Amino acid sequence: MAKIGKWITGGLGWAFFGPIGGIVGFVVGSMFDNTEVIQGQQAAYRPGQPTTQGGYVMSLLVLVAAVMKADGKILKSELDYTKQFFVRSFGEAAAGEAIKILRDLLKQNIPVSDVCIQIRKNMDHPSRLQLLHFLFGISAADGAVHDTEHKLIAHIAQAMGISEKDYQSIEAMFVANTDAAYKILEADPNATDDELKKAYRKMALKYHPDKVHYLGEDIQKAAHEKFQKVNEAWETIKKQRGIV
Repeated sequence: MAKIGKWITGGLGWAFFGPIGGIVGFVVGSMFDNTEVIQGQQAAYRPGQPTTQGGYVMSLLVLVAAVMKADGKILKSELDYTKQFFVRSFGEAAAGEAIKILRDLLKQNIPVSDVCIQIRKNMDHPSRLQLLHFLFGISAADGAVHDTEHKLIAHIAQAMGISEKDYQSIEAMFVANTDAAYKILEADPNATDDELKKAYRKMALKYHPDKVHYLGEDIQKAAHEKFQKVNEAWETIKKQRGIV
């Protein structure tokens, strides 16, 4: 079943267990022979196993479904944004399968806190930051981050163990604010030029796409958008201050 099929049967790792596994199992059961999938996953799973691309994508889709349901309505713009992301990252065929899975997930009750705790325990920090960035992108797909979705994303960030500064940095990439450029760099507007240069270098390293290289070229390409926001914030500050 195109690339999504390979994601599921090729190894979900830790994502096949716990609350995410329960949700995914329901979806998988309607697409594959559930017994074969379970046997394959149990044979492949090892405690402390790194996040696979399959586990990352399914975790992402589960959280996307939760955010899209937050305001009580599923918007075409949100579905389109999600599909465009998967088209850019994985190709047209895989994007179509991702949307099919997402539509099934939207019919389920998602225990958001439990899902986030599982992600926090098993997924590294750069990958969690990339999840947060994508969730804001979904919410802002219709031109604004609505209050109910905004609150849920804040809860997701906290439950995933993302610091307030990191949260505000990514939030500022999507929510208009006079200090947005400074928040993206996690810097004080009163900081010196030298302090801002250090802040830029630190954030460029934190959000560098190479941080998620182990998830494959597809996810790494998606991470470039977040990295670009850091560069744009720095350029904005340099122009405002005349930094050369």
